Amino acid sequence: MKLELGKYNRLRILKKVDFGMYLDGGNGMEILLPLRYVPQNAGIGDEIEVFVYRDNEERLIATTEHPYGVAGEFQWLKVKELSAAGAFLDWGIMKDLLVPYREQKTEMKTGHYYLVYIYIDFISKRITASARIDKFLDNIPPDYEYNQEVDLVIADETALGYKVIINHSHWGLIYKNEIFQSISKGEKYKGYIKEVREDDKIDVSLSPLGYDKIEGISQKIMNLLAENNGYLDINDKSEASQINSLLSCSKKSFKKAIGALYKQRLITIDDCGIRATTKPS
Repeated sequence: MKLELGKYNRLRILKKVDFGMYLDGGNGMEILLPLRYVPQNAGIGDEIEVFVYRDNEERLIATTEHPYGVAGEFQWLKVKELSAAGAFLDWGIMKDLLVPYREQKTEMKTGHYYLVYIYIDFISKRITASARIDKFLDNIPPDYEYNQEVDLVIADETALGYKVIINHSHWGLIYKNEIFQSISKGEKYKGYIKEVREDDKIDVSLSPLGYDKIEGISQKIMNLLAENNGYLDINDKSEASQINSLLSCSKKSFKKAIGALYKQRLITIDDCGIRATTKPS
């Protein structure tokens, strides 16, 4: 077992003390889990999942609390206070997360949120954050497949759409005309790879592509029909805005979806809307 600093580890309880429990960190190392974090009914020999970090005296500490982000992730975090060392971010646990001045793109301000990368500093071995996020992205060639599901962090809005971080590894872009829902900086979504271009720039969609996308919209339509007594006053002649409001998709995708449902004889289409061919259960 190799202990991972700044991440979650599953560790075995070695012994109890008045102020908590000591966990097996491997290679004879014992890590304190303070009493306030000890799960009820936990006993010697049990394995528990904990987050491991260093306290202000550089000792390894375990907690069952969940920080807002772990090492290797990008997160939007709020500046809690400023000091001579840099900006301290609210990390969601007892210890705050430091962004040294050298790792700030612009001077950070208390109460403001910033997109940062959480990592282990090579020299100090401390868990640190950096707002200079470009240096942590696109360092390996992109190896994605068409329609591959990926994790996204919304990073910034541009004239074309939204810049996103893909799998905490690469920059990507979602075009504005392909967004059918409200999104904001810092939010996380599942996304789908549209294209990796020759210059390694990556286009992403918030919805599955091709037939998978139509299947997803079709299921939404059938669910809505079931919730509305088998009828919806919307069809292929409806306004795009009405379709987007109801299903968060384009009119083109909607028309393909109801066409597929019609061919499967699951719906009928009339001048006013669509109707399920079987009564909803």
